[in-house]
Amino acid sequence: MNNKKNIYILCYFIFIMFFSCKHKEGEYHNLNDKIEGKSIEYHGELSSEIFIDNVKTIEVNEGEHTFLIPERKSQIKSYACIECHTGLLYKLKGKSIKKAHWDVTMDHASSEAMNCITCHDENNMNVLNTITGSKIDFNKSYKLCAQCHSTQFEDWKGGAHGKKIAGWTPPRASLTCVNCHNPHSPGFKTRWPSRFNTQKVKERKEDLEH
Repeated sequence: MNNKKNIYILCYFIFIMFFSCKHKEGEYHNLNDKIEGKSIEYHGELSSEIFIDNVKTIEVNEGEHTFLIPERKSQIKSYACIECHTGLLYKLKGKSIKKAHWDVTMDHASSEAMNCITCHDENNMNVLNTITGSKIDFNKSYKLCAQCHSTQFEDWKGGAHGKKIAGWTPPRASLTCVNCHNPHSPGFKTRWPSRFNTQKVKERKEDLEH
């Protein structure tokens, strides 16, 4: 009797497995099935080179991370800086000198904590200046930011902070701090959140109906 009962149970489960599936071709039971179904065997090597081909980059090594960043100096219109900055800053601020970027306003930290020469080397404007007086090349300005923003810097090195030039496929190429933030005013301005305009959708629908 027990054997007969077991046979009935087995037949029931076989029936459920083979005949109760209601999904159509191209539909899936769950996300794993969909991933498996949509996946194809790729014979080749993925690369982001085609996406960064028109971007001039340099390679940097930060700890265990090696990746590409945009080369910056060639993008600065008035570089080299010493072509104009031939003297100390205070000597160039006279009324007889044509102003270039003296209208730059600092909104980075309080004036007691930061001014122009906190980051710029007054004696050599072609380089940046750390808090301790070390020189930093403009192409690696992120090192300057890392002095105070260490948490964001660690996240950026690993790829968790900031944006990619391409995707995650090698070679990895990431934007730097100044590609997203204005170094003189790094905070993003407050914006109203985007809202779904139901009235506009309603008007468009009425237009289509007529």
